[in-house]
Amino acid sequence: MDTTCGKKLLIIGVFTAIPWSLVNAGDYQSENSVVVREPILLAGVIPKDSAEQYELTFWESIKDSEVASDYEAYLKTYPNGRFASLARARIERLRTAAPKAQTPPQRVSPSPTPAPLAKEKTQPAPVTPPPLEKSSNSNTSVNEIKDCPACPAMIVLPQGEFMMGSNASDPTEKPAHHVSINKAFAIGKYEVTVEQWNVCADAGACPRIAPEINAGKNMPMRDVSWDDAQQYVKWLNSVSRKPYRLPTEAEWEYAIRAGTTTRYWWGEQMRTGNANCKDCGEPWHQEAPANVGSFSPNPFKLYDMNGSVWEWVSDCWHNSYKGAPSNDLSWDDESCRVRVIRGGSWREGATYMPSSTRFKYDAGVRHSQNGFRVARDVQ
Repeated sequence: MDTTCGKKLLIIGVFTAIPWSLVNAGDYQSENSVVVREPILLAGVIPKDSAEQYELTFWESIKDSEVASDYEAYLKTYPNGRFASLARARIERLRTAAPKAQTPPQRVSPSPTPAPLAKEKTQPAPVTPPPLEKSSNSNTSVNEIKDCPACPAMIVLPQGEFMMGSNASDPTEKPAHHVSINKAFAIGKYEVTVEQWNVCADAGACPRIAPEINAGKNMPMRDVSWDDAQQYVKWLNSVSRKPYRLPTEAEWEYAIRAGTTTRYWWGEQMRTGNANCKDCGEPWHQEAPANVGSFSPNPFKLYDMNGSVWEWVSDCWHNSYKGAPSNDLSWDDESCRVRVIRGGSWREGATYMPSSTRFKYDAGVRHSQNGFRVARDVQ
């Protein structure tokens, strides 16, 4: 076993078709009676930045999902992938049980068992702080603005400098490099919520996406593609007459770090109450993220940068930061279709919560763990 690199995976999943007599309770039977079993684990080594590991990471993030569109997204990205048969079986099972599976537990009357849900449903809406607040870690003042009634609340961040990325282990985060944010910009205080998205949908400018999972108005809007986010930004520009856009990856990491240089913005170790992620503290529920603002903000007074939903940024995906710009501009390529997502989601654990975490996704594919927050230039 190679122990020199902590970022390698020692399992490979494969499938077997087995006789009906050998079916176990955890197996799935398709309409043609072919049984698809959970992957058999074989020894092997897969580098973290390989195509195989990206597929395994994708599957790991959805393998317990009760949303059929997650498995459809997997099949769109990996039509002949190692989990394709299991994905099709899951879709078939979920569609057969649609009336039951399409009703997430926390969107009906309060569940009698999970305490986090009761706490989440009864807590008041996040309190808006005074317009001007001092960042405890960065010696900078941040100002909150709101351009129109339907517009997201925005935090204006000052220009500055920081070290982007990490040399710790993940090859996609290397090399750590100095970046200058050359001008002030505003970024969403929260992720775009279901309620905010629905105003755009009501206006006919955005698609009505997955209402069965996007039911709570104060929850982060999710199951949106990068292309969907662009439609929202275009509509927001028209109603506000302001230059809204997705943040660049450099702006996003500058925002999450908020003047800090540690693994997380609060320090080197996971601490409860700061991130909406698995085993990271309450409120948490496997089926859906918490309402925006349920956890502590970072020093820039930004909420839910860690966990909640993965957030789209404007940049094209690159496998490392080699050749990355040293400024706040978006790193784009011609005909780019794979874009960057940042921050992790509520379904991942603490290892996905560091400020440097990044991943990729097809710009046209929706996933129930993907959302976004907006940014805009300030004059």
